[in-house]
Amino acid sequence: MSTVLTLLRKELLLERRVPQLVPAMSLFGVTTFVVFHFALGQRTVEGDLAAGILVVTLLFATILGVNRLYVADREEGGFDAFLLAPVDRTALGVAKAVTLFAFLVLVELVMLPAFAILLLGPGMDLEVVAKLGVVLLLVNLGLSVIGTLVGALAIQTRARDLIGPLIALPLLVPVVIGAARALSPVLSEGGAGALEGRWLGVLGLYDLVFGLLAYALFDFLLED
Repeated sequence: MSTVLTLLRKELLLERRVPQLVPAMSLFGVTTFVVFHFALGQRTVEGDLAAGILVVTLLFATILGVNRLYVADREEGGFDAFLLAPVDRTALGVAKAVTLFAFLVLVELVMLPAFAILLLGPGMDLEVVAKLGVVLLLVNLGLSVIGTLVGALAIQTRARDLIGPLIALPLLVPVVIGAARALSPVLSEGGAGALEGRWLGVLGLYDLVFGLLAYALFDFLLED
């Protein structure tokens, strides 16, 4: 745990001193909402369309962050130094996943108000925000775990900017489907509908499976 906290502190300090991921992901998300605002030809969206736009925009913003998650470690010798240290290799994976999760929360704090202003018809009251938070918690967990695993694999190749999205997008399809289905009644015109437990269960189970898979494989990916 001390190793994880040390690595997490390093990641957060690096992002604070030289902001890269959070501003880029936030700008991408807001710009995408602006494009949808003018491209759809309608002033507001709700239900399935609103959920789809929000989840897909978050997905591609995450891919943007995953491609840069390990770049500093690779280019500045961070991997070699970590492999020489007498610590558990999976600590780096846990720290990266927690870092990406924290970055996603910060990005959503920027994206959600922009989404509500530019596109969302029903608006956001406390009930909608609370239900959005529950779903996005599970979504962020899945995006973070899978993004960390895929990023560790892609950074070992020369075409990492291409390999990362090609591997991550198929793996994240169930997360996108589950999140869109869960958010559709929440963003409906008639007001915040009830969350469907089965889609929350799908997201939770998928997060658990890939969390265990990432924990088992990360050590081997780092060594290779």
